[in-house]
Amino acid sequence: MSGPLGYAVRTAEDPADREACFAVRKEVFVGEQGVPEDLEYDAHDADAVHVLAVREDGLPLGTGRLLYGEAAAARTGGDPSVGSLGRLAVTREARGLGVGVALVRAVEEAARARGLAAVDLHAQTQALGFYERLGYAAYGPEDMEAGIPHRSMRRSL
Repeated sequence: MSGPLGYAVRTAEDPADREACFAVRKEVFVGEQGVPEDLEYDAHDADAVHVLAVREDGLPLGTGRLLYGEAAAARTGGDPSVGSLGRLAVTREARGLGVGVALVRAVEEAARARGLAAVDLHAQTQALGFYERLGYAAYGPEDMEAGIPHRSMRRSL
């Protein structure tokens, strides 16, 4: 998938791509938002589908991940037909360029390819409008994760 302003979104297949994903997450979540590093990375990273947005010169711009199957069950109410989008992060310099939208759509494509019927996510409340514009609907109460208010959201594919 190619972006209009000189970037591409792809599945992170090799160790260098995975490290680029983790570097973006560290910059955004740990550096900017103050999420403790030990909360940012988890055992699901090993089996998740990671997507990566990179500029034409190879600079990483954003990332996201898809959990599915057993890994997603705790986040989706145990429904095996629902995947979990998470760890969506876009670098400060790339915000407003459509990178976030492209990453969400890439995660949704990965979910479709695995036969999933819907995607859930746990959105920071300040990002609800972004996800609503992409067809996600909030459900359930607001709760705190890493000291940041969140809401659960879902979109049927």
